[in-house]
Amino acid sequence: MSLFQKISFLLALGSTLVFTACKDDPIVVNEEELITTLTYTLTPSGGGSPVVLSFKDLDGDGGNAPVITGGTLVTGLTYIGVLNLLNESESPVGSITEEIEAEDEDHQFFFEAVGANLVVAYADQDADGNPVGLLTSLTTGAAGSGTLKVTLRHEPSKGASGVKEGQITNAGGETDIEVSFPITIQ
Repeated sequence: MSLFQKISFLLALGSTLVFTACKDDPIVVNEEELITTLTYTLTPSGGGSPVVLSFKDLDGDGGNAPVITGGTLVTGLTYIGVLNLLNESESPVGSITEEIEAEDEDHQFFFEAVGANLVVAYADQDADGNPVGLLTSLTTGAAGSGTLKVTLRHEPSKGASGVKEGQITNAGGETDIEVSFPITIQ
């Protein structure tokens, strides 16, 4: 094989490798967003002043402890609940709520009352008719105190047993945020 043939062969081989490598589709990774702020605004359905439960952790995991503000609810009332999530570490502030609305099939909130006599029901759904949880109704029972744990799961198994009813046990997926708010019912 002549020098010219060797060079031609190597150039052809190199071109084939370059073009073959370029044919592969790039892997698109949907990176999880940083959630620095979560507010759960509860407005009495008959009117009245809203109760705002809030979580704020502007420096993310580690660093300073988050600031969590609970609330006091009235017995025997139904509240309309609206969740709002932000990434305040960027400018302008990023709306994680809008991302969840756009990708609602991939997200679901779960609500667990521990010691507090209240029930949360979903008031919104994704395009497949499964619950999301950005909008809810919350009904209080007898006086007492406890916590309300709010958990956002990314890519839960919405068809798994109990998930549509708000049971997190079989949901799977990744936890994007989980906050326990102190609650008093009087």
